[in-house]
Amino acid sequence: MHAGKIITAITIFLVGCNSVGTATDTRILDTPSIVILGISQDGGVPQAGRFDDARWDDSSKARMIACMGIIDPRSNKRWMIDATPDFRRQLTDLARASNGPARPALDGIFLTHAHIGHYTGLMFLGHESMGAKDVPVWVMPLMDAFLRANGPWDQLVRYGNIQLRPLSDGTKVELGEGLSVTPILVPHRQEYSEVVAFRIAGPSRRVLYVPDIDSWEQWDSDGTRIEDVLRTVDVAYLDGTFFANGEIPGRDMTGFPHPFITKSMERFAKLSSAERAKVRFIHLNHTNAALIPGSDAQHQVEKAGMRIAEQGERFSL
Repeated sequence: MHAGKIITAITIFLVGCNSVGTATDTRILDTPSIVILGISQDGGVPQAGRFDDARWDDSSKARMIACMGIIDPRSNKRWMIDATPDFRRQLTDLARASNGPARPALDGIFLTHAHIGHYTGLMFLGHESMGAKDVPVWVMPLMDAFLRANGPWDQLVRYGNIQLRPLSDGTKVELGEGLSVTPILVPHRQEYSEVVAFRIAGPSRRVLYVPDIDSWEQWDSDGTRIEDVLRTVDVAYLDGTFFANGEIPGRDMTGFPHPFITKSMERFAKLSSAERAKVRFIHLNHTNAALIPGSDAQHQVEKAGMRIAEQGERFSL
């Protein structure tokens, strides 16, 4: 098949996955949008060392690491939120989804934090791979210091492969007319950097992206309620790393730094159906039964008025 036809086919598929529009919704082709490039936890699905996982032999059930793309067809620009170990495939998928010239460079990357699934894809911008030039990488202060002080990331800075740009909690970064990204500090393990969520605002709609958080209760203590933030957006991709305690055999998971999907569903049950319908769980661990289409876990999420994010889905802004 000719490359142009492949790109068109993929674009049509992504439009069909748009949860708000339909396959005939032309807004997604001429307005800014986000596209989900992966939905799994940092280790991917299947995960290294799980040799008996049947998904090694069925690529249709494999899932890439959680990542969001932002596309602005008005300027033919595209950005990524996080640079994952699946960067090569995700960069290609983002280029095809943008339906523009297949140029290799990105217009920028926004990093949430310094855990392996969220920044190590930067290595592909280096001289051993793409040899990129001055790709903007927006980072919080500790993330900036971490990349400048530690190899091989400092080499990306010294060689001019990336250009670090500052982020500040609650301060928006303008990407285009009516299109912006705003970092929001969240409580999560901070061994090397701060951790942020992002609010992506377009001309008409807004998206929240929170792939990692210790707990909603800790955010409450910090002065931010997830319910209040939900009211300010049209769709929210939230930490769904684990479905429930007990999914990892032989371990008490009550202290794990992620809210169980079951606990999130309990908390959100008090919301209106319209508010619950905004929620899509993302960043799922390979043990999470909600990854399995038709599973009881997935049915529970849907019955609660929420759903699991899908790799390839798109939402117009």
